Amino acid sequence: MSAVANPATVAECLRVGAGFSQGDRNWIAEQFVTLDARLASFHADATELEVSVKDREARGQKVTLECWIAGRQKIVTTSAEEDLHAALNDVRDDLRRRLNDAKTRQEPRHNKHLRDLPEPQLEADESDDPAPRADAETA
Repeated sequence: MSAVANPATVAECLRVGAGFSQGDRNWIAEQFVTLDARLASFHADATELEVSVKDREARGQKVTLECWIAGRQKIVTTSAEEDLHAALNDVRDDLRRRLNDAKTRQEPRHNKHLRDLPEPQLEADESDDPAPRADAETA
């Protein structure tokens, strides 16, 4: 795998959408910092994250985290947790899982461990056996 010249980070790629203010951005970025390791394999200029909340602090609040990475399908994660902190952690963890699943699905052929598995050996052909079998019938 080649190294990315400008790796994506949450701090660089995160936008706050509806329900959040720019003042909330730093706090949210701190909650999402564990995504940095997963995002590092993508270019920062080709990666976007947007978090939004509907009905903030109300009983039916819904937090949405959207991720756009060039060349891949958009990933959307949601949480209906009533606690905002728990909802943010929920969407963060779900995004990390889905990014890992997408990477595994897309790149297993590049996994050296899978490539280096030995091929099963075929049993020797019986016709190659130089000694005739004692129980063979003769016609």
